[in-house]
Amino acid sequence: MAAKPRRKSDAPDANDRVSRIREGVTAAILEHRLLPGTKLGEDEIGEIYGASRTLVRTALQQLAHEGIVNIEKNRGAFVARPTPADAREVFEARRLIEPTIVDHAIDAVTPDWIDRLQQHLAEEREAELRGDARASVRLSGEFHRLVAEMSGHSIYLGFLKELIARSSLIILLYRRHDTPACGTEHHAGIVAAIRKRDKQAARAQMLSHLDEIEAELFLKDPVPDELRLADVLGA
Repeated sequence: MAAKPRRKSDAPDANDRVSRIREGVTAAILEHRLLPGTKLGEDEIGEIYGASRTLVRTALQQLAHEGIVNIEKNRGAFVARPTPADAREVFEARRLIEPTIVDHAIDAVTPDWIDRLQQHLAEEREAELRGDARASVRLSGEFHRLVAEMSGHSIYLGFLKELIARSSLIILLYRRHDTPACGTEHHAGIVAAIRKRDKQAARAQMLSHLDEIEAELFLKDPVPDELRLADVLGA
């Protein structure tokens, strides 16, 4: 008896839809369009992406595994709200891996990569000049991702993508309003060191840059619930 023809699998399309949801939510976080604590309704997301609740739930679970989304029992999924302690851990992790990433990037540097980095710097400056805060935030994160792509180290790239998304939430919550999130002059200094193949200078520039970003955050622990307004605002 002839075997029945196998039904064509929907897995590739399903995987693509899950990836689109993950990328869409992450991009919205990077651009500060989705705020910490925002509820991520499965039905609404499904309508936006033309996906079933199962696929939406899979995407949200993946984002929860990366620390970008919190899933609460009987309540649903929410954009994560990192604590000051979370923020310190994220920047500690970035200081550990990004100097090594820039080392690998210098080993892999080519004229084409330098051109890509320079073009990216130009896009950052243009966004800054036109006062496009959302684009500036997104491009700032993309700069660090681009250096990681240049390094050719896929494991570090995966780690850094997660850390960049978490950093965006942290900056949104804790950045002092009178300071830039990630100045283009810092990135220009890193590119200059990469162009010169100066690993020591590139590492120092990267560490100084990350230190400055963290220093511009107001990482204060939440006020205890029992504290009365009169204790804080009273004369």
